[in-house]
Amino acid sequence: MKITVIKPFLLLLSIVFSVQANAQNSAESEAYPFRNTALSLDERVQDLVNRLTLEEKALQMMHDSPEIERLEIPKYNWWNEALHGIGRSGVATVFPQAIGMGATFDEELINKVASAISDEARATHNTAVKNGYRRQYSGLTFWTPNINIFRDPRWGRGQETYGEDPYLTSILGTAFVKGLQGDNPKYLKTAAAAKHFAVHSGPEKLRHEFNAEASQKDMWETYLPAFKALVDADVETIMCAYNSTNGEPCCANKYLLQDVLRDKWNFEGHIVSDCWALVDFYEGHNVVESPEQAAALAIKSGVNLNCGSTYPSLPAAVEQDLVSEEEINEQLATLLKTKFKLGLFDPVEDNPYSKLSVENLNTEEHRQLAKETAQKSIVMLKNNGALPLKNDLSKYFITGPNATSIEVLLGNYHGINPDLVTILEGLAGAIEPQSQMQYRQGTLLDRPNANPQDWASPNAGNSDATIAVLGISGVLEGEEGESIASETFGDRMDYNIPQNQIDYLQKLSDAAGDNPVIAVITGGSPMNLEKVHELADAVLLVWYPGEEGGNAVADIIFGKISPSGRLPITFPKSLDDLPPYKDYTMNGRTYKYMDEAPMYPFGYGLSYTNFDYSDIKLSRNRVKKGNSLQASVQVSNTGEKEAEEVVQLYVSDVETSVDAPKYQLFGVKRVKLQPGASEEINFEITPEMMELVNLEGERVLEKGDFKVYLGGSTPHQRNTELGMTEVEEVTFTLN
Repeated sequence: MKITVIKPFLLLLSIVFSVQANAQNSAESEAYPFRNTALSLDERVQDLVNRLTLEEKALQMMHDSPEIERLEIPKYNWWNEALHGIGRSGVATVFPQAIGMGATFDEELINKVASAISDEARATHNTAVKNGYRRQYSGLTFWTPNINIFRDPRWGRGQETYGEDPYLTSILGTAFVKGLQGDNPKYLKTAAAAKHFAVHSGPEKLRHEFNAEASQKDMWETYLPAFKALVDADVETIMCAYNSTNGEPCCANKYLLQDVLRDKWNFEGHIVSDCWALVDFYEGHNVVESPEQAAALAIKSGVNLNCGSTYPSLPAAVEQDLVSEEEINEQLATLLKTKFKLGLFDPVEDNPYSKLSVENLNTEEHRQLAKETAQKSIVMLKNNGALPLKNDLSKYFITGPNATSIEVLLGNYHGINPDLVTILEGLAGAIEPQSQMQYRQGTLLDRPNANPQDWASPNAGNSDATIAVLGISGVLEGEEGESIASETFGDRMDYNIPQNQIDYLQKLSDAAGDNPVIAVITGGSPMNLEKVHELADAVLLVWYPGEEGGNAVADIIFGKISPSGRLPITFPKSLDDLPPYKDYTMNGRTYKYMDEAPMYPFGYGLSYTNFDYSDIKLSRNRVKKGNSLQASVQVSNTGEKEAEEVVQLYVSDVETSVDAPKYQLFGVKRVKLQPGASEEINFEITPEMMELVNLEGERVLEKGDFKVYLGGSTPHQRNTELGMTEVEEVTFTLN
């Protein structure tokens, strides 16, 4: 009997002692200076660094940093993706792929998108932690945006970028970073990362050993400006690339990481290696022989965070006198500042972003924003009058390998959503009840049908309109190991869309007779659409349009809104018009340097109305060095439909001492006009827009004449051949 009485007593006593001990440990933990919010950031960081063992320091610099129980520091995984919505995590809003966001030419819209994404990111993190989950893809440090320049259509990851132009990439990337990081004066909402630094755009198969050679002129004229813009916007993280640049691995590149990023640009955030890029030091680039040497080289190069498996070798590297603990402390301190800025060591109630919860996930407001973004991203490449269609015709025929595909909604680095609207579903939901709609796939994505019987294409002959959803998907283009149908590691060395699709479109065209055939093209990169343009009555490029893609396509096709997307990248007629893929010189590439006429130029996109430009003028025709001037133009909607126009400003240096771009984009403004309405659009032309990049990579001002172009596209003749309004131009002189 005594035993049965004592056991509960001892158990109770044990519980009391345990509670007291935990309370004491918690109080001690809260008493640590690194948890004292009254101290400066540097004081808090230094206190934490001083409390860690060398082994703990090394592991805290890993992307999957473990728990430190004695300090009550929970584990944290730094690896998260949010390219066009929270990726690889829970249910979230899926926005159009980045290249589609590039096609909007709308920095205000992209800022709203990123702000919505960061709301969902905080909500996902808060909910996960509340429920005891601290897995990869539920943190607050996002490795996005990808601001590499899409210099060559063959690169499978070009879909992750905003296109080929440094200025457009800069303004959209800046807007995205500001939306992700928020505007709180004390806390980051999330931490964004500009990647991949630098001079990185394929080939995918060779990226772990490839050396990209770029001149100083190309570096500072093309490859570096967007990174500089994001550093100026206080991006928290820079991700160094897999490849080498000019002979040094990017994650051990003194010129890029120290001379440019830290010394010239004064970047104060942290640097993360691309995942397992440090292994490439000894398995790909062969600049060292061991993990210990690789870890030491990365620390000495300024890499604060290792995505991969290398930094656990740091204690051994210290033992081998390859690196000092003081050098490790310096890089760790920089990294830990990010966690403090995110509020991860502060009381939850101090952080306003801790209030975001499941109510902020996958909201109707965010869905409508995804739809608006998809609408504004769609580029109309051709229209002979077939569009817009009425939504009450007798019969519609929907066909093609991508009409019901979820893959073509998502692109890569995507999230998931329970209500993904395919193009077939969007079209079906937009027609009147009395109308018929039939669907057959008709052809496979990338190979001829095994069954020679064709029960599909004859439907084009008895339908009032045929909509063929063609193009490519993420199984054909993407990252190294992701594109499972690609024999070239996600790159597209064949510029054509699959021949079986062209053959099928020919059958549809033949069967349709006088009835219209509309081609809806999916994909994230330029492709040869010459035959599609010839066979179809209208061509829409819809990219990878996200969860509302089907509804957005239907809104365009049935004229609920007018298309307003613009191409953020040039579509050459042939890959033969470009330099070799491995050649990183810019000569012959993009709208700024190509001599060959493109199929579709940068900045091109048709509308359901007509816009006229008139009364172009400058505030002065002569300007002194260091002074700005104003440019203005009158834009008028002379058609019959309300629509948005994307007004573009280009500047050209007429005579230069070295080769220079033909003209450069330096301004974008969207304007919505009713039929018959006009508006004056104004731009400031700053001295920076007049600068020339010389052979040493220096930005200089040279006296002479400059041309200013204002219109809805580039001033390329090909635009007018395709039906765009001619661009207005005027000249000024720099004294």
